[in-house]
Formats: sequence, C-alpha cells, structure tokens
Amino acid sequence: MTAQSDSLIRFLLPDAGVRGVHVRLHATWQKILSHAVYPDNAAELLGQASVASALFTGHTKVDGRLSIQLRSNTDLRALFAECTAAGTLRGIAQLADGGDAPRDLSTLGEGALLAITIENPGLDPREPQRYQSLVGLSAAELDEAFEDYFQQSEQLPTRLLLAADRNGASGLLLQKLPGDEGDDDGWVRTSALFETLGKAELLATPAEDLLHRLFHEEKPVLVGDKPLSFACSCSRERVAAMLESLGEEEARAAAEDTGAVEVRCEFCGQEYHFPLTEFGILFHGAEGNAPAPERLQ
Repeated sequence: MTAQSDSLIRFLLPDAGVRGVHVRLHATWQKILSHAVYPDNAAELLGQASVASALFTGHTKVDGRLSIQLRSNTDLRALFAECTAAGTLRGIAQLADGGDAPRDLSTLGEGALLAITIENPGLDPREPQRYQSLVGLSAAELDEAFEDYFQQSEQLPTRLLLAADRNGASGLLLQKLPGDEGDDDGWVRTSALFETLGKAELLATPAEDLLHRLFHEEKPVLVGDKPLSFACSCSRERVAAMLESLGEEEARAAAEDTGAVEVRCEFCGQEYHFPLTEFGILFHGAEGNAPAPERLQ
C-alpha cells in the first residue's frame, strides 16, 4: 500500500464483506490553512470537513466535484470544503468577528444546515447536474452526523472517524457491503476493531501502518489509491464572467472610489484587478468569456 502523505486509499476486507476508504492530508491541509487565520475549533472542523469531502469521493461515484457545506446563524456563519474527481481540494470557513465554531454541533440551532452536494458534468457544460442531500445536526461531532446520515440514507451499517489539528487531517470510513457479502459476524468483528481507533492514532499513523494494525487478520485488499492536493478553480475568466453577471452599472459603482474593481479569491488568495479602462471591452466587446457562474467558483 502507498505511504504517500496526501492520498486517498480504497480497500476491501473480503472475508468480512466490508469496504473502506482512508484519507490522509498534510501539505494539502497546510495550503488550505495558509489562506486565513482560524481559531482552534474552526480549524479542526474545517480539517474534518475537508477530509470528509475527499473520503466521500472514494465512496460515491463523482465525475465532477463533491462539496460539504455548513451554514448557521451562530458565530460559525459558513463552512465549505470541496474535493474534485481529480483529487484536488479547497476549503474555507467564515466566522463572526471574534467568534469560533462550537465544540458541539448540535448547539448550532434549528436554523443550521449541513449538506453534501455532488456536481457532475451535464450534457451542456454550462449546466452541471447537481444532487444535494441534507444531513441532520443532532450529533455533537461531524463524523457522528455523517455516520447517522449514511446509515439512514443508504441503510447500510457505516462507521466514520474524522480527525484534524493544525498539522494534518485524516479520516477512515467503513461500510458493510450490500447483500450477503462476507461471513456472518464480519461487520461485528470489523466494527469492534474500528472502536479501538482514536483520533490521535488516526492522525499520527500512515495508512499502510494503520490498516495493518487494525485489519491485518482480515487480509485487506487495496482496490485503488489516488494522490490528493490543493487547487482552486478560480480564474480571471471566471471573475470577469461574474462581473458581467452583476452588470456594468453595479461594477462601475464598485470601482468608483479606486478606479478599479479588486476581487480576491478567499480560497486561494489570488487577486484580480479590473480597471475602469477595461470595462468597455469587458461589457461591450468581450468575446469568448466563460459563461457567468451562479457564484464565484
């Protein structure tokens, strides 16, 4: 098995009739963290969500990208983590001034929303196919909330552990295969082994060592692995398309004080400069611009 630091590994425990996905992030997570200063709870939650977005691309067929979004009316305004089919990740958290994410997600209140969104290419490249599922927030931890969701939505026993600190982020997902795969007590056996794993060990242990420690008697079989890295899909063309969608009047109002519109991507820190002298081409003579997105991507 690969010892690569930033990677997704899919494996089977054939005798037990169980499939699994393991994700470990280091450089990717450091890159996500480098674009903002987060308090401890928010950083941990964003790391866990980033790992979860990658884990779920290894669990569900994704041809485009999968994102996890959390919104609330508390100090944690919004959280977004995304992983593409190519294995690139990005993420961001938005907080009230001086605020932090709660330790217990069930305290976010009735107005909070947690969603998993899959966006796959459609027949028209301008119209991707989107599938969204809402996740209950009655659990205290993010992994518990997702574990409950998978058991209810897919009606298959599922175990999930997510861990993150400022140095790295990791996750492990186990799910019983559908039907009569595996022996009678396979799920009970692997679930008991899963229970011996703590967040500190999950963070500290490379995938190969961890799977050997937990499941060597189950003879794990590697069925796929993929490198993971940070990347942002923003571009000057996408920002220009966003400005076009706002309209010239609103764009000129935004540029009135400085003579230009300045846009900074919150995911990667890239800055885009559009002076008023370019507005004529932008709004009246541009050719080949990207279709206007619904949001800055």
